Amino acid sequence: MASLSTSLLPQCTPKQLSSASAIAHPSFSTSFHSPPAIHGPAGKPLATVTCFSASAVHVTVANERAERRILERRGIRLGLPSKGRMADDTLHLLKDCQLHVKQVNPRQYVAEIPQLSNLEVWFQRPKDIVRKLISGDLDLGFVGLDTVTEHGKIPQLGIFENVNSMKELAEMPQWTEENPLRVATGFTYLGPKFFREHGLKHVTFSTADGALEAAPAMGIADAILDLVSSGTTLKENNLKEIEGGTVLESQGVFVASRRSLIQRSGVLDITHEILERLEAHLRAVGQFTVVANMRGRCAEEVASRVLSHPSLSGLQGPTVSPVFCKRQGKIVIDYYAVVICVPKRALYQSVQKLRFIGGSGVLVSPLTYIFDEEAPRWPKLLGKLGL
Repeated sequence: MASLSTSLLPQCTPKQLSSASAIAHPSFSTSFHSPPAIHGPAGKPLATVTCFSASAVHVTVANERAERRILERRGIRLGLPSKGRMADDTLHLLKDCQLHVKQVNPRQYVAEIPQLSNLEVWFQRPKDIVRKLISGDLDLGFVGLDTVTEHGKIPQLGIFENVNSMKELAEMPQWTEENPLRVATGFTYLGPKFFREHGLKHVTFSTADGALEAAPAMGIADAILDLVSSGTTLKENNLKEIEGGTVLESQGVFVASRRSLIQRSGVLDITHEILERLEAHLRAVGQFTVVANMRGRCAEEVASRVLSHPSLSGLQGPTVSPVFCKRQGKIVIDYYAVVICVPKRALYQSVQKLRFIGGSGVLVSPLTYIFDEEAPRWPKLLGKLGL
């Protein structure tokens, strides 16, 4: 699920965007030492360490929510460069200090240093380490001085400091016919329609090459209207979503031409099959088949035991069938097979309950499809087509 929403660069007026110095202020200010290089065999320098002065490090928390996040989080997070020479040198340096970074899988972004309890190691891009130190998502980090100097600043809040909703945006006196709100978006129909409906008369729209998130920082837009999933990219580019700025909630849809469905031979049949498969699969997502053998005098007695636990009833009820075996030349029934369908969240509890009432040899397998008598959307489609 992704939402199409409006995001603002919480910084400044278009005039202030004309130069980098006008939009930035030190939010991550620190003093730096440059101690002597650490030397290895034959005096070869292994790394030059740049340290943050503990007394001079000041992290400006952007808002109360970030501050709460920092206080509520228990684990201490250390950011390390994810690749490149800086990454290799940092790992070697830590290893020389008897602090071995243990990474189970080289593709994972999280690791640990066993010698330091309650410490999480996160591998990040260098500029993201600085940004996440500012946001409070990291507590410590190893990064180049050049990266800190380049990315250790965030734009000023400026005219958008107290703007948190579409209503407040529309009430800002800045937007006039001569100085309209500039919005970068790829949605040239939905965007203008949405802003008109929210009372913004003086708005101009433009498209931007590449990522829209860069448009405000480049000074070519005051806001963007774009598709948002997790919101991580917005935060990393110092953008904020505003209340009431969601244009629509988007999701994947299966579409067809009405004319083709009615007039073209075979299109309706293929649509029916795809619809059946989609609905059956989506219904089966997160569902498991559980089979257990259970002793009992008869199928009814076993079914009664199973149904004494409502969570074991399955879709319409348990399937109970005899398990035939051969003993002393005779076919006998000692067990009954119980088959139920359970959701993933209740899987282990269901297995426990089956064992509690005498189940054994429990088999579990994920479901691929659950077909109903008819796909629920099929008759609705036929009704819309008048068929």
